Amino acid sequence: MTTSLDGVPVVTVNTVVVGTGSAGFCAADRLWELGQTDLVMVADKVNAGSSRNAGSDKQTYYKLTLSGGDGDSVREMAETLYSGGAMDGDNALAEAALSARGFLRLCDLGVPFPQNRYGEFIGYKTDHDPRRRATSVGPYTSRSMVEQLEKKVHRNGTRIYDECRVVDVIVSEGAVVGLLVLRTDVPHDGAESPFLLFRCTNIVYATGGPAGMYATRVFPNGQWGASGAAYRAGVHGKNLTEWQFGLASTHPRWNVSGTYMQVIPTFVSTDADGGDEKEFLTEAIPSYGQLMSLVFLKGYQWPFDIRKALDGSSLIDLLVYRETVLRGRRVFLDFRRNPVQPEFDPSALSPEAYEYLDRAGVLFGTPIERLRRMNEPAYQFYLGKNPYVDLETTMLEVDVCAQHNNGGLVVDAWWQSNIQGFFPVGEAGGAHGVYRPGGAALNSGQVGATRAAQFIAARRTFDPPSFEAAAPVLDAAAALVEAASARAASGVPDNTGDLLREVQVLMSAKAGPVRSAESIQEALVQVHAWLSTYESTVSADASSRRSINRTFLVRDILTSAYVYLSAMADYVAHGGRSRGSVLYTDPSGSIPHGLTELPDVFRFTLDGGALDDEVQETSWVPADGFVPVVPRAADDPAGEPVFRWRPRRPIPEDDDFFENVWREFREHGNIH
Repeated sequence: MTTSLDGVPVVTVNTVVVGTGSAGFCAADRLWELGQTDLVMVADKVNAGSSRNAGSDKQTYYKLTLSGGDGDSVREMAETLYSGGAMDGDNALAEAALSARGFLRLCDLGVPFPQNRYGEFIGYKTDHDPRRRATSVGPYTSRSMVEQLEKKVHRNGTRIYDECRVVDVIVSEGAVVGLLVLRTDVPHDGAESPFLLFRCTNIVYATGGPAGMYATRVFPNGQWGASGAAYRAGVHGKNLTEWQFGLASTHPRWNVSGTYMQVIPTFVSTDADGGDEKEFLTEAIPSYGQLMSLVFLKGYQWPFDIRKALDGSSLIDLLVYRETVLRGRRVFLDFRRNPVQPEFDPSALSPEAYEYLDRAGVLFGTPIERLRRMNEPAYQFYLGKNPYVDLETTMLEVDVCAQHNNGGLVVDAWWQSNIQGFFPVGEAGGAHGVYRPGGAALNSGQVGATRAAQFIAARRTFDPPSFEAAAPVLDAAAALVEAASARAASGVPDNTGDLLREVQVLMSAKAGPVRSAESIQEALVQVHAWLSTYESTVSADASSRRSINRTFLVRDILTSAYVYLSAMADYVAHGGRSRGSVLYTDPSGSIPHGLTELPDVFRFTLDGGALDDEVQETSWVPADGFVPVVPRAADDPAGEPVFRWRPRRPIPEDDDFFENVWREFREHGNIH
């Protein structure tokens, strides 16, 4: 049903699914299959986002073992996920229990996961994986998932509102009542309102991670995230400090994992103009065999892991970071020549690397010859991208990039947040811990979407509540645009693009894979200044849909950056040290092997699992049991993020006696 509020269309519906990636489409399809067809989907761009446009050499899906004679169980997989640290046990158990269901559903929809002639879905080991639970359909596993799920949603007839920027989540008395979006295909200076309101009982928030915070990122163009709106509405954050970084090409953006590293290319750095070319890994790794073996290991130890930074494969990431960030140089992979010496000498490799390359039949030639023998599609991939890169003739520029946020918006066992009716799923939801097996994110998105749909269909099918809270939210958004447009009309230059770039560069420089208490505080002071004065300084051209769109996008990114930086400052104040994919500078810590000439920014002390049993939660607004890390004035326009540390929820030990579970299932479906 569509009505209006002050000239703004209002769509009344039970559930709004925000985001058209694999998690969003899964949620919409599951709701429809469960009989809850009163739903719509909303996207800023249907064809954008990480699920559809991101991948790697062999993009992985992680699920319960479904082949061979190796033992596995739901409990064992849950324990693997839980062992990553700071992960809640009920989320781990659900992700394990529903992994086969979600995976086989994708197979039935047409995702071509490989199986042998007897129907076993063959697996392989991925990072942080004790079994062979991983599988893949190639570089674009998640794209294949999205495409098949999207076809199903279209067959269902679910309506999709495209080109809608999230402005605000509308909450009243601790529950969702609606969503305000900006229609980016409607001119702001025309007769039609560019705003659109959704009055709803539930929001499934599948907006992806807040990728727009970082300049150096492998997230595809068009993946921005919309977490800021959730924080402003009172949704809590969880484990926000836990990002995953890794080596990726920058033009185009793509993870250089798997075969790209296993064929052992040469790492080269140049000055900003492409001159003064040199191999730089040898400065810290003089051993020819060790250098080649560490590069090889980056293939399946791809994410930067601080535990492997002293003398393991993640030393490579730090050496690249030194070149690009500390020295201001550019780094390239050269597949045309072997490292150190012209002739490839496999006898110097570690036994692990030698055996792998021997079984692949590539103990010869140059990296490009090995790549094309081992994985021709990996070579062809760059030929088909924009910009076009021929690895036989051209070096590939790379950097250590933000790749995935393991933290996010808080979720319970049904992926509902602390706000009733608000369900963050996929990367937007903070279901992961510090470490996670490769491919666990794709499984988590399907599981979270399924759990949210089950809960909504069983417990939240009632009509939307009162909508009085919408009017002040709409008025505030209109006032922001009016003030920004008036500044532009008075001659103040449009500053939305500049501010967007500035916050991204700041976050990559001060809050990336290498951080310190000082760098975090410097960034926090600057972001706080931008955010607290935003409404009085932003200037946007009313005749430009892009400019008005960026007015709300930049506000969202500044909000997210402010909350995330505050969480990082609180983590350090809580005694947090280096863990996961982040080095926190510790003046009394150790310097990575061979890097004694580096400044103290590279000194660190491992966390050693000290905080594995705790979860950090963050709130934009005051909340019971939360405390501030940096007290702000009561009238501070930027608000005051507050925090609490709680024990992580253990893996549940439910009664698994069949008759008892069956009785409970008959009575209430075991959804409670």
